[in-house]
Amino acid sequence: MNRTHLALLSLAAALVAAPAAFAHEAAKGKNGGLRVDAGKYHAELVVDGTSAVAVFLSDADDKPIPTAGFKANAILVIDGKSQRFELVPADGSKLTGTAPAPVNPGAKGAIQITAPDGTTAQAKY
Repeated sequence: MNRTHLALLSLAAALVAAPAAFAHEAAKGKNGGLRVDAGKYHAELVVDGTSAVAVFLSDADDKPIPTAGFKANAILVIDGKSQRFELVPADGSKLTGTAPAPVNPGAKGAIQITAPDGTTAQAKY
């Protein structure tokens, strides 16, 4: 295992093990997923037991934010292993990607978001 893999695994483990005291409680979002704070955004993670992953972005007032120009990476624990994959802008306020294996609701991990202006945010689930 090379240093990059070890670093990614360490990051994923730290994100999953982060104490709940440092994060707001996840709430059910408008699209049926888990919605958490991610910097100045709300990020709703929607998974359904397939490899399809969607993240919906909204502002503090829950108004959708167009994702054109955004970049994102998901680091989710799937079948006990940390899996990293890209999310790309889709229709409206959605970022989508395909996980290397099916993702069940309640998956743990994080979404790293980069806005068009270069600012970053992280959503922890």
